[in-house]
Amino acid sequence: MSEEKESYGFWTKYKRFANTEILLYVIMIVGIILGIIIFS
Repeated sequence: MSEEKESYGFWTKYKRFANTEILLYVIMIVGIILGIIIFS
């Protein structure tokens, strides 16, 4: 039972962290694409 609770807490923390990381990656990818369009 305690293991399940631990993994649940980990996943809720990780989901929050993953969301911000995905946002950062999206911003980076958009920036790279814009840079390629501008410089090409």
